[in-house]
Amino acid sequence: MKITVKYFASIREAIGTGVEVRETQANTLGALRDELIALGGDHAESLARGRAVRLALNQIMANEAEALTEGAEVAFFPPVTGG
Repeated sequence: MKITVKYFASIREAIGTGVEVRETQANTLGALRDELIALGGDHAESLARGRAVRLALNQIMANEAEALTEGAEVAFFPPVTGG
């Protein structure tokens, strides 16, 4: 299926793009994250399992068990801190 993946803040800076359209076989957000990690390089480092990463599906905060559907928009971003 074809989805849109958006990256924000430090993840966008590390990967070098803010948005990409991808073909995926993943059926959940967690599977998509694993698929992107498997690409290696900046994707693997930025989305690594040991890193705190927040996800949104179609502009709603989501967990990794959420199902992906054709045309979905997925966003990855680091936790936000303030002060």
